[in-house]
Amino acid sequence: MKILVDIGHPAHIHYFKNCARIMTEKGHGFLFVVRERDSTMELIRSTGFNYVSRGKGKTGLVNKTLGIIQIDHKLYKIAKKFKPDYFLSFSSPYAAHVAWLMRKPHIAFEDTEHAKFEHWMCRPFTDVVLTTSCYYAKLWKNQIKFSSYMEFCYLHPNYFTPDKSVLERIGVKEGEKYCILRFVSWDANHDVGQKGLSYQDKLKIVEELSKDCRVFISSEQNLEDSLKPYQLKIHPKDLHSILHYATLYIGEGSTTASEAVILGTPAIYINTLRVGYMEEDEERGLLFHPDNLDGCLAAVRQILREDGYQEEFKKRWEKLLHDKIDPTAFMVWFIENYPESKRIMRENPDYQYRFK
Repeated sequence: MKILVDIGHPAHIHYFKNCARIMTEKGHGFLFVVRERDSTMELIRSTGFNYVSRGKGKTGLVNKTLGIIQIDHKLYKIAKKFKPDYFLSFSSPYAAHVAWLMRKPHIAFEDTEHAKFEHWMCRPFTDVVLTTSCYYAKLWKNQIKFSSYMEFCYLHPNYFTPDKSVLERIGVKEGEKYCILRFVSWDANHDVGQKGLSYQDKLKIVEELSKDCRVFISSEQNLEDSLKPYQLKIHPKDLHSILHYATLYIGEGSTTASEAVILGTPAIYINTLRVGYMEEDEERGLLFHPDNLDGCLAAVRQILREDGYQEEFKKRWEKLLHDKIDPTAFMVWFIENYPESKRIMRENPDYQYRFK
């Protein structure tokens, strides 16, 4: 079979790359259609998959709405040439629209409750929406839940092995403590009306962290001069290994916070947005979600200085790995056996636990 995958964010490449690799080895064909942003093009080239750019896209709700027809048309022309049997995406409205026009199934994944614009534009044209089990919003009757996080698609131990050589590349000695700080660009639709850290907050966090460990900053926006000495300059493919060996992660983005937790690193999530998988990690004692700077600094002190914290965190992390399925193995089965797989999951949701 032939599958067209629409990619709107660098993380989406990670979500689907192992599924594509496994299915390609079985003789299936894949084409990735990629929006040019951040490190997306660099990442897709590193996979070796066939891909086509659909341009840089639009920013802002109004521009995105006006650009839908333009992007739909571009994707339609690409799809007509490729002739896919299925469309696959992370709630892409463009993939949904074109799949509906071509009378082909669109299989969508979703874990972000507050992405209401994308949901509204995507759901009516989508055959099935697969969401994480901790996803608390209801998406009509075409929703199926699976017991995992999207980040397990690429960070599950079945697929990810950390590369210790990254420590040398960032100038860290083995065993030396360091923390990763990450700041987002705040230009996504769901970021409207939300806020993260102020400049003064960032300075105070860096000051507190520096008492115990090295500090590195990854940022989607330009850093102020006083923070530039901390800037992390790496190839995107090295980020997950760096997160794995880190002592602590603090950031405004939910995806990287979830990645840190899955990789066995305590995380502090600073954002007014709440999402299901962050709330589950918080309930499991793997993540802090403070309401203010004082709460953040208190969490820093607990993680870095409280006796026995790291040992207790490790036990909680091991339970997380035990409880969750391998979503890539589940995804491969679901696509290869669609639409029968949809019926099976409706009648027997526990079938998914075969994919551990």
